[in-house]
Formats: sequence, C-alpha cells, structure tokens
Amino acid sequence: MWPTITFLVFIGILLLSFLRQVNQFQRGVKFTLGRFSSVVEPGWRLIVPVFQSMTKVDMRVKAVDVPDQKAITRDNISVTVNAVIYYHVMNADRAVIEVEDFRYAVSQLAQTTMRNIVGEISLDELLAEREKISNRIREIVDIATDSWGIKVDNVELKDVSLPADMERTIAKQAEAERERRAVIIKAEGEVAAAENIAKAARMLSDSPGALHLRTLQSINDMSSDQSNTVVFAVPLEILRAFGKIGEDHIKKGM
Repeated sequence: MWPTITFLVFIGILLLSFLRQVNQFQRGVKFTLGRFSSVVEPGWRLIVPVFQSMTKVDMRVKAVDVPDQKAITRDNISVTVNAVIYYHVMNADRAVIEVEDFRYAVSQLAQTTMRNIVGEISLDELLAEREKISNRIREIVDIATDSWGIKVDNVELKDVSLPADMERTIAKQAEAERERRAVIIKAEGEVAAAENIAKAARMLSDSPGALHLRTLQSINDMSSDQSNTVVFAVPLEILRAFGKIGEDHIKKGM
C-alpha cells in the first residue's frame, strides 16, 4: 500500500510541476521541441518539461523613458531632448519570435528616431511644435515595430534643454519682443486718441453752439471746486450772447 501512495504522491507532484499559471494580463508563447506551437490564453496550463517551454508576455501598456539624447538641429544648435513612449504588445508570438528583446529594441529605435527628426527641424520648430514632432516620432516607431507585434500608442517629448548661453540669448530676444509689442500697442493707442480728438474737433467746429455748450459745462464743473482759483478764457461769442440777453431784459423793463 505504501508504494502505491508514494507513487501517487510522486505523480501528483510531477503533475503540479507541469502546471503554469498565465495571468489575465499575460499571454504565453508555447514551444514544443523548439518550435512555436501556440499562444496560451490566461489560466492554468500544462507544460511538459524538456519537450515544451513557455514564455510569458505582458500585454499591458508600458511607459518607457527615452533617456537624454544630444542632437543638433537643422540650424546647427546643440540640444538635449528626452521623451517617454507608450506601447503595448498586440501579438505575443511575434514579440517573442521576431525580436530578441522587444523592450530594449523599442527604446533604442525611439532614441535614434528622435535624434534623426531633431536634426531635420529648426530650433524654433522644436520649441513651438512639440506635439507635431511627437506624432512624427510615434508614426515612425509604430511602423518599424509593427512586424514585432508592437503597437506604439503615444510619444511625448518631456524636456528640451539648451546650452546656457543659448538660453540667455533666447531670454533677451523674448524681452526685446515684449518691449517691441508694448511700443506698438502704445503707438496704436496714441493714434486712436489723436483720431478721436480730431473727430471731436471737427464735430465742434461744425456746430458752434455745441462748442459754447461744452464751454459752459466746463465752467459749471469747475465752479463746484472751491479750493482752486481758475482763470478761464471765455470766447467773445458767449460774452456777446450774455450782453444781448441783458439788453433785451432792460428793454422789457422799460
């Protein structure tokens, strides 16, 4: 009886050693006698040692930092650029069979692509069109990794570093641009004010009565302020108007 129990225990342990767990976010690439046989779905799977082997592949989206890359722009300015690339495996068998280490390969491809694209554009384009440049990098890397069963979801440029002297030059240019805009805005305001004054002058010259009314209004406004003595030049037409009113009043009294 004991030999039977021992044999059954041995068989049970042996069978347990044949079992492999594939998680929900994984796929298994199974090889039988060295040849690809199937893609294993999540769950407990039986793998016969010696005759079979299985490589697990994580199918989740991965974020890979692309380290600092020194490059020279089209206008011969040295810059340091880094980025992050997001990708996931679509075909586990191709990711294992077609490339030795797809993680390393994707990172290296992203680095070389980023350097090449930076060399094709100017510094102004690099600073102003990050999203467009990121999309170009993504498209190129995505096409190149398609045969590996990899899908590149997104690429983001994180930082663009310039030499210290170049940063100072750009800061001076930005300050000069702000001053130029301020001068333009001030000049435009002065032109608009001059146009309004000229327009008002034309309106008053076309209507003498309006000019007299404006003068009287100004006198009335200043009369309420007792703290100052104001010498005001009254137009001769107004004095004549007051004189005529006085004469009419005297005649009526007589």
